[in-house]
Amino acid sequence: MVKLVFGIVVLSLLAMSSQGDELKTGDRVLSLKVGDRERTYLLHLPPVYDGKGSLPLVIVLHGGGGNAPGAVHMTGFSEKADKEGFVVVYPNGSGRLKNRLLTWNSGNCCGYALDSNVDDVGFIRALIDELERTRAIDPHRVYATGMSNGGMMTYRLACELSDKIAAAAPVAGALNVDNCQPAHPVSMIIFHGTADEHVLYDGGEPLKKADTHRRVDKSVSYAVRFWVKNNGCSETPQREEKGTIRTEIYHGGKEGTEVALYSVKGGGHAWPGGEAYLLGTEPTREISATDLMWFFFVRHPKK
Repeated sequence: MVKLVFGIVVLSLLAMSSQGDELKTGDRVLSLKVGDRERTYLLHLPPVYDGKGSLPLVIVLHGGGGNAPGAVHMTGFSEKADKEGFVVVYPNGSGRLKNRLLTWNSGNCCGYALDSNVDDVGFIRALIDELERTRAIDPHRVYATGMSNGGMMTYRLACELSDKIAAAAPVAGALNVDNCQPAHPVSMIIFHGTADEHVLYDGGEPLKKADTHRRVDKSVSYAVRFWVKNNGCSETPQREEKGTIRTEIYHGGKEGTEVALYSVKGGGHAWPGGEAYLLGTEPTREISATDLMWFFFVRHPKK
């Protein structure tokens, strides 16, 4: 009888410890088994997280050759999460080295992930499911963003996980998926420099690249036209130019969706308002992509 009671007490303490760990705010690196691969991610819970009220989730994908800590540094999304009260997760891509030179299989790019045909869509779906199961996440407010190869992967997630993702924000990426058939509308906010040499604004083969694969990127205008049509938005945008920033917003989409394009005239391969990315250029300080996309996300939950 004593052993039984002691066992119950131990189990209760373990459960309390596990629950306390799930409520612990700040950063932690966690892993998830997807198929035969052990995948890792950095999870950031803001100070307001208490495990009761459901919070939005933002998925931030690093660029090719990067990793989760680099995405934290480049975007400033953890500070934004603490200020605004949402959960942010930084998944790691895959590579031959444990935590360095990681890539995403975005369709025609890049590196190890493409060569190994890694199921990154399956990883992100499993990650969303895991976080919705173990944390207080609002399933109607799940958003994705990424830079460069991560921006390409963001487009692919919008194509293939439209049942999960309410809005997406590719930065310096390209919609290179050959058969994009989203089952649901997805609001889209796009950032791209007109002088980007790594992912050309008007499409084509990159002028600069670290990846050894030959690649032809589709243009930014192709991506905009696709999502405007898919979402059923007005084909006539609301336009504004201020400094080097040209803004085009397409309203009136199905289920309240919109498509927004922020073009940085003369801008290179960078996260606007963030820190410089690997081989990229110095970001513009005229706008903050992190601030603008969060404002956009707030206005576009999944209906």
